[in-house]
Amino acid sequence: MVDVIPPSLDHLRCFLAVVEEGSFNAAARRLGRAISVVSYAIAQLESQLDVRLFDREGSRKPQLTEAGRALLSEVHAISDDVDALLAKVRSLRQGLEAELSLAVDVMVPGHVLARLLRDFQTRFPTVPLRLHIEALGAVAALLLDGRATLGIAGPDIKDLPELERETIGSVEMVPVAAPSHALGQLDRIAPGETRKHLQLVLTDRSTLTDGSDFSVFSPRSWRLGDLGAKHALLKEGIGWGSMPRHMVCDDLAAGSLVQLKLPERPTLEYGLVAMWRKDSPPGPAAVWVLDELRERLAKCPTVA
Repeated sequence: MVDVIPPSLDHLRCFLAVVEEGSFNAAARRLGRAISVVSYAIAQLESQLDVRLFDREGSRKPQLTEAGRALLSEVHAISDDVDALLAKVRSLRQGLEAELSLAVDVMVPGHVLARLLRDFQTRFPTVPLRLHIEALGAVAALLLDGRATLGIAGPDIKDLPELERETIGSVEMVPVAAPSHALGQLDRIAPGETRKHLQLVLTDRSTLTDGSDFSVFSPRSWRLGDLGAKHALLKEGIGWGSMPRHMVCDDLAAGSLVQLKLPERPTLEYGLVAMWRKDSPPGPAAVWVLDELRERLAKCPTVA
């Protein structure tokens, strides 16, 4: 049995060019080579692999053999992998991050983030992204642990000497309840009335905001680690609480939730800050994310 010799990348790309162009002549023009060079490359490839890749008899157009068809997808994969490797090297030489690990506060509008990351993929195709969605202090905790390189956090993060921060926008928070809830049925809410009712409060999975309460009025509260769960419980009339306007605007329009006119604080801005470790400043991809997010938050109609 003849030993199989590893083929060269150049020979593999000649093979793909012949397949894609449909002839040796066209492949040679595309590659800027002489026809004899392309023909020799294919002959060498067939010799190294010990298989016939093209059936050249009876037709001017080379036809893939059964073996050629079977190997075509693998050759494409090898060529694509090498192209990805070269693109990655070029990106690293240009100063792009090897990876962007992004931690984002749950209050950031999902549609804004999704569209930004769609555009990020197009602009930085060689930079892998690792996305974490967290609440309150958990964003900063990921940065401190080295599991995130850039964070978009909320307003309750205390000053940490290891982290730099920059304000990039805010989200409008509105107090809401189901129309069946006692507070939802009141046209005018008296001062102190909210303290008589169960308040649903988003809690933190880290220890960085221990002892801090964000817009908590009632001594009766349920602490929830998931904003989606809080949203669902509010719609069931289980309690009242503050939600980002962008997340409940459809519910307010449909009447499944009502905005509460609280005398203590009718609306609240939830500030958003970008954070990163002082010893790991943002690279080009992270800076692009910051600039784009700041601009898109400013244009979002349901964001303050």
